[in-house]
Amino acid sequence: MSLPNDYLERVYAGVLGKLIGVYLGRPFEGWSYEAISEHLGEINYYVHDRLNVPLIVTDDDISGTFTFVRALQDYAYDRDVTAAQIGKTWLNYLVEEKTVLWWGGMGNSTEHTAYLRLKQGIDAPASGSIGLNGQVVAEQIGAQIFIDGWAMVAPGDPEFAADLAARAGSVSHDGEALYGAQCLAAMEAQAFIENDINKLIDTGLSVIPKDSIIYAMINDIREWHAAEPDWRAGRELLAERYGYHKYGGNCHMVPNHGLMIFSLLYGNDDFQRTLMIVNTCGWDTDCNSGNIGCLLGIKDGLAGLATGPDYRGPVADRLYIPTADGGNAISDAVTQTVRLVNIGRALQDMKPIAPKAGARYHFDLPGAVQGFMNEDSIEARDVVSISNVHAPALSSSGEHLLALDYAGLALGRVGRVETATFVPSAEVNAHFEGRGYSLMASPALSPGQTIRARVLAGDGNASAVDVALYIQHYNREDGLDLLEGAGANLAAGQAAELEWQVPDLEGYPIAKVGLQISGAGSASGRIYLDWLTWDGAPNVRLKRPHSHDFTRWDRKLSGIMWRRAWVNGLDAARGSMVFMDFYPETYRLIQNEGRGLMIHGCREWTDYQVSATMTPHMCKAGGLGARVQGMQRHYALLCDEDSTRLVATLEGEDTVLAQAAGGWQFGEACALRLKVQGQTLSGYVNDKLVVKAEDPQMRLTGGGIALIAEEGRIGVEDVAVVPV
Repeated sequence: MSLPNDYLERVYAGVLGKLIGVYLGRPFEGWSYEAISEHLGEINYYVHDRLNVPLIVTDDDISGTFTFVRALQDYAYDRDVTAAQIGKTWLNYLVEEKTVLWWGGMGNSTEHTAYLRLKQGIDAPASGSIGLNGQVVAEQIGAQIFIDGWAMVAPGDPEFAADLAARAGSVSHDGEALYGAQCLAAMEAQAFIENDINKLIDTGLSVIPKDSIIYAMINDIREWHAAEPDWRAGRELLAERYGYHKYGGNCHMVPNHGLMIFSLLYGNDDFQRTLMIVNTCGWDTDCNSGNIGCLLGIKDGLAGLATGPDYRGPVADRLYIPTADGGNAISDAVTQTVRLVNIGRALQDMKPIAPKAGARYHFDLPGAVQGFMNEDSIEARDVVSISNVHAPALSSSGEHLLALDYAGLALGRVGRVETATFVPSAEVNAHFEGRGYSLMASPALSPGQTIRARVLAGDGNASAVDVALYIQHYNREDGLDLLEGAGANLAAGQAAELEWQVPDLEGYPIAKVGLQISGAGSASGRIYLDWLTWDGAPNVRLKRPHSHDFTRWDRKLSGIMWRRAWVNGLDAARGSMVFMDFYPETYRLIQNEGRGLMIHGCREWTDYQVSATMTPHMCKAGGLGARVQGMQRHYALLCDEDSTRLVATLEGEDTVLAQAAGGWQFGEACALRLKVQGQTLSGYVNDKLVVKAEDPQMRLTGGGIALIAEEGRIGVEDVAVVPV
């Protein structure tokens, strides 16, 4: 089946619809219809400010949707990817009790129950089956809330989308939960080529059993809609026959799926009205609203999102995906759109797209800003307004650019626009963790890498203007310091490509990257940002900033943001102790059972060497990881008391590539270094080459680093990543 001509833009609209829906419903998730009506009224727009919570948050609906579909990438875009392989993807990307899921415990959280089954060696679909977990647990809503990605990689093919949704859903769910997921996935896939809501519902019904509760409920809702024009009266009928009181568990599929169909019918094919109804009705608001937002985004495109108030502006494409792939955590709708589209293209044996030669920020979709906003400072605030413009004649190879209209620079002010490359402040992170969904991440940009950007001055500018790259990085007090990089002075109509290698920052993570505008002789003008990207291997020392002779009373001298640059995949019971300041070593790895990883870096890192001084206290084994792509996909240099070995780990299973007799000694510092270059891996112990191997299969082509501990304690100092 051929892909729609507007596939890219429709997926973008679907991704945005998902984000808008989730952010709209998240602040009052779980509220009843009565509580919402009393305290908030009809939900016609974002209400986060009324409830004093952030708009852009970590949320399982978003992170799970854009994580589990990566099974297709990791398993070579196999159309027959199995439920068991998708389950392995869970084990690889999830950090237990820390990322993506609601970790509510066995028999209480369906997804946590399934994770524990997978961890016990029970593959999907048994991991999510009614036979193992019981009907109530297996039929909760989770199978549905993660399916949008599977539908968007199967445009116009509802049967395939439903099949993928069933395989993915069966990792954790069964029964009616799978039917709801299949129904919605089929509707979303068909929405690429069909605009009529009732025909989409027919498509959804065609892929589920006629004797299912979901099937019967949808037909009941259609009858109520035909007879009762008042949506509030119709809601009473739905709540009475299919409400929470009829079904067990915390968040059952049946009532919530019913609300989605209900809102689609009563929404009069209007984005704002449909989301108003599904959110005002209560229950699992962010899940229902996110799924419906995605469906309508796909169906009606970007134009459909713009028929009511400005939902897109406050979002600015931003989203978080906290997983064991920490470099992917700070993301945006455009990046995830291109990833989904390239999965869909690969499933059709088509080459991937790479807008503007693969630039990280290319803005080449209508309205895209990819998280770029004004710097939040008194000096720079409101000096620049940001918009996406269609100007193919100005772009290097695309249709759209970011237009930066400045004013007031003649008064000596500076305009700055920037986007996040790492987690926000400690206070915001504390809020996320308090909600149960922490934001674990690594900086997307590191010292040693080279930032590049193409900028142009508007033809109408009356005088030359200075433009420069800059970063903001955390400091000792967890505040932000600004560092200016390469720049140019542009007269009207001139263009320049800026290039700047980020210097060493003494262990402080980079929080933001941006463009500064200054020095204009006139009060106003325009600069175009065509694209911005970075490349190259990192050259970074991951140390405790401004090291001191710490005492147990001197705990906050170096802040905490440098610590958050690591995804802590060590055992939850002791993992939080890894950075206690009264420990003499910078990192203390503590793992109770199996293999634990502390991960840093990005999937884009390819050839480099990682080194550290490790002192084993008592452990089964430990060492360094490279090209780490999650908890169960990495290369590693591992030592124990008897041997040193290079391994390739996939799906948690080690393949020994090289091994040598002799390891490390407990209580003695050991300098380890692992170099990866192409298919060659080299392991050094105390500066001596001990093991070397070739991996012609190139199982892993890129990824971050890891500090690894197996069953015990290891002290670590002097961690560094440098180019080869």
